[in-house]
Amino acid sequence: MKKMNTIKNQSIFTTTCIALAFLILLPFTSIASPLKKRDGISKKEKKEYQERVKTAFKKGWRAYMNYAKGLDAVNPISEKGHNWYKESLLMTPVDAFSTMYLMGLDDEMAEAKELIFSELEFDKDFEVQQFEIAIRILGGLLSSYQLDGDQRFLDLAIDLADRMLPVFDSPTGIPYRLVNLKTGAVGGQGTNPCEVGSMLLEYGVLSKLTGDPKYYDLCKRGVKALYDRRGETGLQGSWIDQDTGKWEDTRAHISGGIDAYYEYLLKGYLLFGDEDLLEWYTVSRDAVNKYLVDTTSVEGEMWVGWADMNSGERIMTRFGALDCFWNLCNVLDGDLERAEGLQASINKMWFANGIEPEAINYTTMQPYYEGAEYYMMRPEAIESTYYVWRGTGNKKYYEQGKKMFESIEKYCQVENGYVQLRDVKTKEKWDTLESFFFAETMKYCYLFFADTETFDLEKYVLNTEAHPLKNTWDKDWKGNLNGVK
Repeated sequence: MKKMNTIKNQSIFTTTCIALAFLILLPFTSIASPLKKRDGISKKEKKEYQERVKTAFKKGWRAYMNYAKGLDAVNPISEKGHNWYKESLLMTPVDAFSTMYLMGLDDEMAEAKELIFSELEFDKDFEVQQFEIAIRILGGLLSSYQLDGDQRFLDLAIDLADRMLPVFDSPTGIPYRLVNLKTGAVGGQGTNPCEVGSMLLEYGVLSKLTGDPKYYDLCKRGVKALYDRRGETGLQGSWIDQDTGKWEDTRAHISGGIDAYYEYLLKGYLLFGDEDLLEWYTVSRDAVNKYLVDTTSVEGEMWVGWADMNSGERIMTRFGALDCFWNLCNVLDGDLERAEGLQASINKMWFANGIEPEAINYTTMQPYYEGAEYYMMRPEAIESTYYVWRGTGNKKYYEQGKKMFESIEKYCQVENGYVQLRDVKTKEKWDTLESFFFAETMKYCYLFFADTETFDLEKYVLNTEAHPLKNTWDKDWKGNLNGVK
């Protein structure tokens, strides 16, 4: 099994990461790919599925415009909408725009832009969850600016980021979770690694676009503070106090609450060339592979469980929808053996009931806790399947991705759009359609079938909300980090 144990031995790793970022993460390139010649998939089939995914996207968008226009998200069955907070932040239009752009949906893009530029403003007297707003709204605005070129996207992004910067003013540098967009008051005592590190791409891109390093510096300072407090195993725990730096929950995993922290260390290196991030990722990856990866369940399968961050003792055989992101790290890291093992498990989890539940006990294949049988339309399993297909060129992964899209069509489609499921066994509908259906789930479905000549996306890295961020600058830039070494 391929392993890279030291940061000094980076040359192969660096070359592999960059090459795979261009070839796999960013498949629509102007460079001829070996995969293009050997996938054995007819252009007719790809065109058919391109149109089917576009139709699904447009059906969901029409539900939003008909029943929730100007709100954050739509409830298609009850024909109404809802907001995350007491006022709308136009979550769906901002999140959907980059996918509209990739699909070439000019009419829908015009509708989204009209809404965003006429109604979106951030002088709002309420608290928001900084991390969620950063990956969805800030990331969406930055990506839209880079794709579309309209300066108003960037102006909104700068205003939003400046309103959220107070979260980084803690004794340790580890950010607070909540911030009032009007007053700058912060809240949310205690946080998790995901809400510390998975804004690094967005703030870093903003620093590059504005020439002001403060955004990247403050975010990276928090990531470093968290990394310096890693467990004896090299793993991160689940919950830490920003003021004291003391861990309050030492359970380590790659599930929600930690997941995108690891993703952004690797993607941050690919986007910015910051070798600190590569070192932090490598230590973290080795710890995950040593203490969390579990191959004892069924031969040929690989799962990622939970352990204590200090002892490494396994404490849960839990794996879920959000955990599937780890396979993009395996692929971008060039570890295709582990990628295929984990993909076997992901495929098993998805199709055990025709569509995936939120979390399972992988020793029993049953929901891990009461209520975990729902499907939120999450994209990570489809994302994983896409990466492994692009990484291996094996058509069976293309077929898996196609079947995943078909299962969404079969079980989540309703007369007025698409909805989540309360129970993957009974297929009971859950009347809500959140913005990541547009930003991520439909985007990754589309990438399976889109023409490799259609777009030139070799210069992008996708953030954790699947917003493309341009990779067009010198790789030696790493910010000032406010003097932190």
